[in-house]
Amino acid sequence: MLISCGDALIDFVPTKNADGREAVMPAVGGSCLNVAIGIARLGAPTGFVGGISTDLFGRMIADHAAASNVELGLATRSDHQTTLAFVRIVAGESHYAFYDAETATRSWMFRRGSIPFNTVEAVHVGSTTLVIDQGAAETKALIADARASSTISFDPNCRPNLVKDKPAYLARMIEFAASADLVKMSDVDFAYLFGEEPYPERASALLGQGTSLVVITRGNNGAIAWHAKAGQIEVEAPKVEVADTIGAGDSFQAALLFALHKQGRLARQQLKDIGADELRRALSFAANCAGLTCTRPGADPPWSHEISWSW
Repeated sequence: MLISCGDALIDFVPTKNADGREAVMPAVGGSCLNVAIGIARLGAPTGFVGGISTDLFGRMIADHAAASNVELGLATRSDHQTTLAFVRIVAGESHYAFYDAETATRSWMFRRGSIPFNTVEAVHVGSTTLVIDQGAAETKALIADARASSTISFDPNCRPNLVKDKPAYLARMIEFAASADLVKMSDVDFAYLFGEEPYPERASALLGQGTSLVVITRGNNGAIAWHAKAGQIEVEAPKVEVADTIGAGDSFQAALLFALHKQGRLARQQLKDIGADELRRALSFAANCAGLTCTRPGADPPWSHEISWSW
């Protein structure tokens, strides 16, 4: 099994009403839940770990996850309210306003020994859960429990409007990256965290600390990756008609993890030994899945039957 641990929420995505005026439409989201849904839809056994409310929106989240074949037996249900995020698209980028006080996501706690990690191939973490102290601490405890047997995947998926102390947040993201086998971030996230630092310099530092694979996604410019054995690899983004980019990065992450799983290269040692051709193929598959997600509104990762791909 693959699991994704973190946020599950409702995005209110921009749309137009019958009169052509601006409106919003509720859609299930949350970066880490999106990753779980993306992997499960592609066909790998996947579970979600995190807090999901029992309120109206929480039931909407649970139904959506179950319909996508995500196992929710490891999730924590509570009567805390669901996190809500309102989205606006500015210059092609999604900007968020979060309503996240005392929510189910924030109240989640990891119970040590509660997950049989010897049956878990990989654990993905990241996003808004790591902004708050409790969420970061609980996720660190999960990683400590998982690391002996499971590959760790990390995407900071930064939300600057939630960050109150940027130096502390940066230090936290660097710490999580150092504990991960696979680190993926967007060019926007990289600029927020590391400014003008060259990509290869940061990638080299991470590889030197033990990370096996570092990936930067760059929207229309495709993705670029660094691997200690396979070297530097670039793949193009498919040309598509974009509805919005909500969930595109999560879809890329999910598809990359699925592709590595499909290739038998997701376990820690196998990831270290992956060849350049295999890695390029996995990255290209991920870019195509992200491109398809961009063609429809909200976080809506593709199903396996929607992607024509020969393994």
